Formats: sequence, structure tokens, C-alpha cells
Amino acid sequence: MRRWSRLLTHMLDRYHPSETTILLLLAILIGLVTGFAAVIFIDLIDWITRFSFGNVADAVPSLGRWWLILIPVIGSLISGPIIAFFASEAKGHGVPEVMQALVLNGGRIRPRVAVAKIAASSVCIGTGGSAGREGPIVQVGSTFGSTMGQLFRMSDRRISNLVACGAAAGIAATFNAPIAGVAFAIEVLAGDLAISVVSNVVIASVTAAVVSQAFLGSEPAFHVPAYTFKSPVEILFYVVLGVLSGVMGVVFIKALYGLEDVFDNWKKMPMWARPAIGALLLGLTGFVYPPLLVKLGLSPILAKAGLPVIRNIPHIFGAGFDTIEAALIGPLPWIFLISLLFLKLLATALTLGSGNSGGVFAPALFMGAMLGGLFGLAVDMTFPALGINPATYALAGMAAVFVGAARAPLTAILIAFEMSNDYKVILPLMAATIVALVIAHRMHPESIYTLKLARRGLRLRLGRDVDVLDGVLVSEVMTQNPPAMNESNTMEELETYLLNTRHHGVVVTNDEDELVGVVTLQDLDRCLHNRKDCRSLKIRDAMSKTLLTAYPDESIGDALHRMAARDVGRMPVVDRNNPKKLLGAIRRNDIARAYQKGVLRRDELSTRANQLRASRSSGTEFIELRVEPGSMAAGKKVKELSLPEDVLLTTRFHDAQHHLLHGDDVLSPGDIVLALAEPDAVKNVETLFKKKELSVKPESGPFE
Repeated sequence: MRRWSRLLTHMLDRYHPSETTILLLLAILIGLVTGFAAVIFIDLIDWITRFSFGNVADAVPSLGRWWLILIPVIGSLISGPIIAFFASEAKGHGVPEVMQALVLNGGRIRPRVAVAKIAASSVCIGTGGSAGREGPIVQVGSTFGSTMGQLFRMSDRRISNLVACGAAAGIAATFNAPIAGVAFAIEVLAGDLAISVVSNVVIASVTAAVVSQAFLGSEPAFHVPAYTFKSPVEILFYVVLGVLSGVMGVVFIKALYGLEDVFDNWKKMPMWARPAIGALLLGLTGFVYPPLLVKLGLSPILAKAGLPVIRNIPHIFGAGFDTIEAALIGPLPWIFLISLLFLKLLATALTLGSGNSGGVFAPALFMGAMLGGLFGLAVDMTFPALGINPATYALAGMAAVFVGAARAPLTAILIAFEMSNDYKVILPLMAATIVALVIAHRMHPESIYTLKLARRGLRLRLGRDVDVLDGVLVSEVMTQNPPAMNESNTMEELETYLLNTRHHGVVVTNDEDELVGVVTLQDLDRCLHNRKDCRSLKIRDAMSKTLLTAYPDESIGDALHRMAARDVGRMPVVDRNNPKKLLGAIRRNDIARAYQKGVLRRDELSTRANQLRASRSSGTEFIELRVEPGSMAAGKKVKELSLPEDVLLTTRFHDAQHHLLHGDDVLSPGDIVLALAEPDAVKNVETLFKKKELSVKPESGPFE
């Protein structure tokens, strides 16, 4: 790679093309490569599916439906080692890893991730894994864009732009929806892109869509029937669908990460084998699924609908595009829809939660189509006079459930619009998706993409950039011994004090130095305007007794959010266990210092992480370490620990709070520390955080 980098640098020095020209050509190249990668990836999944459930299953017909268990397990025994030993970034649905690279590494992604993602995801999905293909293609396109930026030795911002180009190209090639691809790149990955570089994202997206159309056809990913809008009353139904979809999106997030926690905490099972356990449970679900449909009498109905129960493949296996299209074309039996809604949820959580590779976009669309179709049937049965088509609600359900999980309404609306080519769907789509967004955000603030990063201590602002204030504690920037006045002082004394000091407010204490209130310049002005005897009043008569306070061990970011919500310029800092004990105060100028400190700390962390990655080629990984009582780390400052050379402690979780670590932080028993480490150094650093075992040598016996 360095040789190619030097060659490209030499060519640039010789021909001196403008930066705009370079980025334009790279955007076209990224679109071409991502488009071809999508074509190869989709064809590879189809070939593996036909080979696994066709050729292999037909070769041993005596096994019958037992292949439904064996094939996913065999596939996971192939994809699991690829992820564990070749590129751990290929684990899961891929988009959070791209977001993390943008936040911490300036968009730098290892080239091998693209190869590992295509290999692992194609095997996983092709052998029945319940996952989508869009996440892998987004990660592949982003990786190629990152590689091009690194070859040309571009700045972090330019590399991030090329990563966004690859992500947009991936969505465009998957769904044949170039506009939605651009929206996804901006809305999910890089919301702060300048107008001057959005054009590169558009070019990459359109190029990838052209390549995809040339090889896969110009038809959209799904065939959507014409939308009929019978009555304005229907908008209310779409609002209700939005509420249900928002709840379903949150259920999807919690189910996926809940099972991921179960598998990640299963330390005795090696990482490469965990996907096989998830595949075994998935196979058992698929094994009982066809007999269940037969028992429910659904097999003949589904066969007429073009959905045979089994050409050896249950509907919950794979991405499920055929089943989604069937729900869009015509109403399906309600028992079938509700069964698939929850079985697909379980299947996807088992597949991706166990550590396999694939996307979450298609499963969210699948569950949305089932929920929307089911809701449409309910509306049609309850209000038959309206004459609605229940299948039209499936399209809105697809978009709304995706929004509930991913919090990307513009992307969802544009994908649905590009698939339907009908502007009349915009109004119901907007109603359902925006309501789903509001409900989901109220229930769970993190999206299915950002939650993984939040658990690693990276809270993102608007889904793209790190909220640097979350890395600074209130105690680091608060003003100690803030100006205070006694509640028995007069308002005239307060007026004199504020005029002399030019402060806009002070905290108020009683004779025991306990915090009892806050009085501001606005309180004084209000008093002077309303009371002639204001100056003779005691401060206790005009102060604000309903206090908004902060704690020293919480992040300044959380405190700032509360200050902004109440529109106050200062906030007392009190002891968490004794709210009347005044420790300090934070003001707006403290926020500025906190931001500067947070930016410096984040940049330092990013630089150290890049240096660590650059020093090794074997790849790093994030690990969680618990500070056990009696361990060498308990009670020590970070700078006092004898850390291995290839370990970087990044974030500490303490009393439900988290912040970026620096050298003077003291680790307490029970803290959870997130570390970036080389695989060879993991065991060494774990010994620092585990309780020291005392080895007692037995006394010598008479026969020794």
C-alpha cells in the first residue's frame, strides 16, 4: 500500500490536478467499485443459497428438513473464524464500525475489512442467516473510499468524505435508489458535510446505481402497487401505525443488543464459535416453522401467493425480499403476518446478536412490512366502508419501523418513494415515519447504529460527531467557592453586590451554609418593578427556591442539556448524597473551558489510537475491563498503571456515568473501563484489573 501511495503522490506532483478534480474522479471510481462489489455480493449470496439448500440438500435427501439446522451451523462455522481471525470489524451489521472510524480514526478503515465483510456476510446470509445485504455493502463501499483516501494521503476530512461516498454508493446499489443513498450518507454517517462535497456523494451514488442497473436490471428492489388515498381520515390510521412502528423499532433494538450481550458475556465460548450457536437456535426455529404453517393451514394459501413454504428455505431465513414483496402486492393471512413479525425478530437477533455478519436494514423493512400489512388488515376489517387496500400500509410500515430503529426518516421516505415512483405516498409516509421517530426517541434515545458506540463511551451529536462535553466532568471545570449571599441579606445589598461585581446572579445559603436557593439579576429587576419596598426585602423573599443542580461526577454535557432546557446561565453543584451541600457552580464561561478541554482530550485520544494502530498490523480490538476489588488497578491513577505498550484505556463507566479517561483519573472498584488493545496484550492488561489471588504453599508433610 505504501508503494502505491508513493506512486500516486509522484503522479500528483507531476501533473498537478486540482483537488476538486481528484475528488470527482475518486467519487466515480468509488461508485464503480462499490456497484460491482454489490453485484458480486448479491450474486454470491444467490449462488451460496442455491448450492446450500439445493445441491447440498438434494445430495442427501434422507436428511430431509434436518438440513435446516445443519446448513446455518455449517455456514456459521465458516463465517465465524473469518470474523474472529481476519477482521473483527466484520462482526455485526457494519454501520457502527464505519461511524466509529469516522469519529475516532478520521475515516481510516483497514482494507481487509471489505474482503472479510463480503466473505462472512455472503456465507451467513446464503446459508440462512437472517440479515440484510445493505449493511455489508455500505461497509465495503466505505472501506474502499477510506482506502483511496489513505493512498492519496488525504486529510481526515477528505477521507471521511470518501467514506460517505462509499456508503451512499452501497445503499444506491442495493436498493436501486441513488437519492436515498445520498440521504443515508448525510443523515446517518456525515451530517456535517459541506455543500461543496455533497456533490461527490451524489456522483458516487448515481454511478453505483448505474452499475447495479446494468447488471441486475433497472427495476427497484421491490415492486410496489399503486397507492390509493380514499379518505383524509386515513392519515389518522397512518399516525397510529407510526406509533406501533416506533415501539417495534425499539423492541428490535433491545432484542438485538440483549442477545448480543448474552453472547458477548459468554466468555467460555470462543468468539469464532458463538455464531454457530446462534445459527443452531436459528436452525431449530426454521425446523419447526414449516410444520407450524401446515398445522395452521397456511401452506396452500401461501403457495397460491407465490410463497411456497419450503424450497428448503423458510421465510425467516436470509434477507426475505420475496416475502416483503408478497406483503406489498397483496394482503396475506393475519396469522402468517403476526407469526413472521416476531419470528423474524427472533431470527435476526439470533443471527447478528451471536456475532455473525450482515445488515439490519432489510430485517427492519421485513418486520415493517409484516406490521403494516397486519395493521392494514385490521383497519380494513374495522372500517370496510373505506375500501382500503391493506397492502398499501405495508409500505408505510417498512419505512416507519426502519425509522424507529435507525432514526433516519429522510432515508426511509426516499427509499419508499423511489420504489413506488408515486408522489401520493409522501403524505402518509411522512405521517407514519415522523410519528415513529418521535415515539422511538422518547422510548430509547439511541438508534440501532449509535447504541453500539454509546456503549463504548462514544455519544454522538446528531449521529455523527462525538459530543466532546461528555468526556469532561463537572468537577473539572466548576467554580469552587462560588459567590454566595445569605438569605437574610436585603435586596439592596444584593443590588450593590451585583453592580460592583457585574455578576448576573449568586447562590443563596442559610446560616448553616446550606444551599437554599439562587437569586439572579432578573429576580432583582422583577422585584424592583413590582414592589416599592423591594430594597428592604430579604433575599429569601425573592430568590428562586426550585433549584436546578448538577453533581460533580456527572458529565458537563448532561449538565448543559438541563441548563439549556431551563434557559439558565448558572447552576449550583451539590453533593449527590447531600443536595444542600454546596460544592461549586458552573456558568456559561465554564462551558467554554469545558469544550476546549473536551476537544483537546478527544484529539489526544484519537492521536494515541491512531499511533497504536499504526504501530501494529495485526489489528486492534475494544475490550471491557471491570476493576475488581483488590486488583492492582483499584484505587490507582491511570498514569500509575504499568500498562502494556499496545493498550489504550479510553473510557470509564462509573455510577451510570461515563467519560474519556486521562492520566489523573483514579479507578475505583466496580468501574467498567473500555480499552483499545492488541490481541496479544489482552491477557496482560486483564491481570491488572482482576483480583490478586494469594497462593498459599502447603506445609511440608513428614514424608516429604
